[in-house]
Amino acid sequence: MSKPLAVVAVGGNALIQDDRHNSIPDQYAAVTDSVRHICDMIEAGWEMVLTHGNGPQVGFILRRSELSSAEVAPVPLDYAVGDTQGAIGYMFQKALSNELQRRGIHKPVVALVTQTRVDANDPAFRNPTKPIGAFFDHATALTRQQELGWTLMEDAGRGWRRTVPSPQPLEIVELETIATLLRQGCIVIACGGGGIPVVRDERGMLNGTEAVIDKDLASALLAEQLGAEMLLIPTGVEQVAVNFGTPQQRWLDKLSVEEAQRLIAEGQFGAGSMQPKVEAILGFVQNSHAKGKKARGLITSPQAIKAALNHQTGTWIGEE
Repeated sequence: MSKPLAVVAVGGNALIQDDRHNSIPDQYAAVTDSVRHICDMIEAGWEMVLTHGNGPQVGFILRRSELSSAEVAPVPLDYAVGDTQGAIGYMFQKALSNELQRRGIHKPVVALVTQTRVDANDPAFRNPTKPIGAFFDHATALTRQQELGWTLMEDAGRGWRRTVPSPQPLEIVELETIATLLRQGCIVIACGGGGIPVVRDERGMLNGTEAVIDKDLASALLAEQLGAEMLLIPTGVEQVAVNFGTPQQRWLDKLSVEEAQRLIAEGQFGAGSMQPKVEAILGFVQNSHAKGKKARGLITSPQAIKAALNHQTGTWIGEE
């Protein structure tokens, strides 16, 4: 490819404004808004793989499955991830195609069901920590635990939620297919929800497993293996900050690898908020540099993507 390649990792929560705007039409409206800013990148000459989260959407599927369990068989978690890849991928595929058509840009858009291999012996399977699905009061949580054998945790004062393993991504199974589609000039939507988690048995056969893979870590792995020049993670703020929410708060224009490592060690980014994004980009940058590839990461809001690419805002990580 002659044009630079970016992997853009959109969060699943970006599709849902609030509890009153979580319908499919509401989510599509949010996707349509995000796509306008993403197409600014395409118009500026970037090739692209778009990844997306799916946490709330998987929760909706599992809740529907629970409510209808007396009539239809429940949906296993790996199949729920696959369902969301199709539905959310369709939203982005349609919205991207329409926006590109409006701009007179003729590029095919493909949404690909993607599997991500994990290790069946990953320690995460012994310590489920990823909250998914609906919120319960304490009494209901205890009932679910006793009846269904779930592991549950209290989630930020909002109630109790089921927790599942979140193992490390090791392989994007459809990597070569994604690379082929890119060479053919496609915009590819892949690795939705971090990919459908699968393990290989002793014969090399793939089997789905009950887990959720971190979308940003899977996106970082995909970006590294594709040799991408940039990993972009849109989020709710234009820039990363240190001392966030205090009088000493300071926005960051850029971070070297060493600065990012130091600030992570100091706990500056919040383990449950900005830190996973910075860590994912840092891993991508370091692994790419080790292969002799110039690569960088960018964190900014969707609305600020165009300005960030012009270095007017955003936080760049690993840029020299």
